[in-house]
Amino acid sequence: MKTRTASISRSLFVAAAMTTGALALTACTTTVPRSEQSGVERRDSINERADAALKRLYEVAPNSRELVAQAKGVLIFPRVIGGGFIVGAEHGDGVLRVGGQNKGYYSTSSGSIGLQAGAQSKAIIFVFKTQEALDKFLASNGWTAGVDATVAVANLSANGSVDLNTLRDPVVGFVMTNAGLMAGVSLEGTKVNRIDDRGKATPIEKAK
Repeated sequence: MKTRTASISRSLFVAAAMTTGALALTACTTTVPRSEQSGVERRDSINERADAALKRLYEVAPNSRELVAQAKGVLIFPRVIGGGFIVGAEHGDGVLRVGGQNKGYYSTSSGSIGLQAGAQSKAIIFVFKTQEALDKFLASNGWTAGVDATVAVANLSANGSVDLNTLRDPVVGFVMTNAGLMAGVSLEGTKVNRIDDRGKATPIEKAK
């Protein structure tokens, strides 16, 4: 009796193991790899937010549209989040667009010292006015504002427009919150690195 019971138990165990294996095999052959799926979703999210950030920029500074249209490239970080109390750190993902086409995805990070009022979100947009400035960015192995290029941060004038004549540097930066363009800010020390499809930082490579 004990032998028969043991035999039945072993049979049930083998059957359960085979069923589990079959289900696992099916899942492996029909499910998109998680890393690939998250990469696609991440890019889609960045693109949607980048579109919204540019639309918002044109609303708060209408003449910025001309600057962006004439640029050799535009690097858009639609959501840069920072937090902390005394020492703050900021991070966000963005997309580089050349001729209206997506040419690569990037991450940005920076640190700041001073009182921080909890988590804060803003958009940062770098406009590369010259081909030389864009090529230098693409050729760099990690790019830092203020080190690899001087970045002129745009501010609104009293009449609510950006004085484009004062922005003579080859790279122009816009920093924007829900309230509009931020005044009196600096992007010096802001670091940018290219990210691959898995979300890992990689050396910046020239777009093809």
